[in-house]
Amino acid sequence: MGQSTNGILAYGYDLGGEEEWKLQGLGEYGELPDLPWHAEGEDFQEAAERRLLAQLADFTETWQPGSDGYFTREQEAKARLGVEFDTYCSGDYPMYLLATKVITVYRGSVEHIDMAELVTAPETNGWDEKLRAAVQALGITPTQEKPKWLLCSYWG
Repeated sequence: MGQSTNGILAYGYDLGGEEEWKLQGLGEYGELPDLPWHAEGEDFQEAAERRLLAQLADFTETWQPGSDGYFTREQEAKARLGVEFDTYCSGDYPMYLLATKVITVYRGSVEHIDMAELVTAPETNGWDEKLRAAVQALGITPTQEKPKWLLCSYWG
């Protein structure tokens, strides 16, 4: 098994990660602010996704053996959110993006992107509002003033 070295282009917020959170209101040592939906030691992305699904998509179901159709219902709820998390940096030290659009180019691949077409596509309407609703539901304030196109890398 080799190493993944991917390029990621995303529209949204850079939230940082354990090594350097990019949020306002951090603790004395740079730790996350008190978030009622996130327990210490819990995976940030999993907890944040659960929070968004409950708050913005009214999806609180948890998987149980015999939960026929659970993953389909979960995917439909995630699609209703209009935002997603992705990670950059590395698998050992993930940093998080909260984005409405993520384009990943895997090592050895090329993705042709027409930026003019991408930024004027009909689905771009409402991206900022979806991101605003997501950060509000999470109770976080990114240090990034507003959503932007972000180019980052992943090694893992």
